[in-house]
Amino acid sequence: MPAAEQTKPKAGILGEFRSFLLRGNVVDLAVAVVVGAAAAALVKSLVSDLLSPLIGAILGQPDFAQMTFKLGSAVFRYGSFIDAFIGFMTIMAAVFFFVVKPMDRLRHIAGEVEEPGPTDLELLTEIRDLLRGKNN
Repeated sequence: MPAAEQTKPKAGILGEFRSFLLRGNVVDLAVAVVVGAAAAALVKSLVSDLLSPLIGAILGQPDFAQMTFKLGSAVFRYGSFIDAFIGFMTIMAAVFFFVVKPMDRLRHIAGEVEEPGPTDLELLTEIRDLLRGKNN
């Protein structure tokens, strides 16, 4: 079979779907979702099994999940919210310190830092000056 026929994508829905899946962005996104799910489970365990009991021991409440209050027949579990908030802040700190800062540093080293563009005021001043020059 000639090389041109071997690289030609298969016709039909399955061939198009296969081509779509083999694009780099889709595979990267799939890997990111799997890694993100694993990281979420790890952070949830870190918060519920280590951080919350440590903070609870300091504050005198050993289990945040038991922190509730009732209003009528509704039960508000604000302790679970505290656990979720601690988990969120942990993830945000990890993303910032292990992804965002290193990427910014690499961009700076590679010289990909973009210079800031003109401000709105500077653009409007330039437009005004151009219009004045055109009218005179």
